[in-house]
Amino acid sequence: MSQLGIDPQRLAHRRRPVTFIDLVYGGRTYANLFLLLWRWIAEENAPWAVVRTKLRFVGIIVRTRTSPNTWRWHQAAPWAAHLPRSALIGISLDGGVWSYLGDQQAKTTRSFPVARWLDQDANRPDRDPKALAALAEAVAVVAHGRSAEGRAGLVAAITAEPTMREAWLRSLVIELRRPASVDQQER
Repeated sequence: MSQLGIDPQRLAHRRRPVTFIDLVYGGRTYANLFLLLWRWIAEENAPWAVVRTKLRFVGIIVRTRTSPNTWRWHQAAPWAAHLPRSALIGISLDGGVWSYLGDQQAKTTRSFPVARWLDQDANRPDRDPKALAALAEAVAVVAHGRSAEGRAGLVAAITAEPTMREAWLRSLVIELRRPASVDQQER
């Protein structure tokens, strides 16, 4: 994590927060990651009051019916109480899409459970045919998302959602409707 600039001291001095994004089934990965960071921050004597404002966790879950009794990963996680509520975001996907991304889609890297966090080979890319196919798919998805057609499709899907009444989502739609800059197209 130090190689990525996610160490306690640099977290405390970042201008923008670090955002972790993952598919959430039960929330154990985020619990382990938070505990690791919390202990590391304490060992380094970094200012927790500052660092806690520099962390974001986005959990992508299977869409279910909305009700007061709906399970929300961040409400069920005791560690989440140590962060501002705005640091925890839930995004729900159709069950089939979530299952494809989490269970069926070929991955660009090997699974990275807690037991592998200290594995020195973990940062080496896989070069087997499945990993290369997954990388090709990822490149194609990004290219489509940057295209006018892809952006228009995303806008159409977003504007059909009931959450379109939210100001932040309307501003995202406005941004997506703008032509992609040359810089975005080259990335």
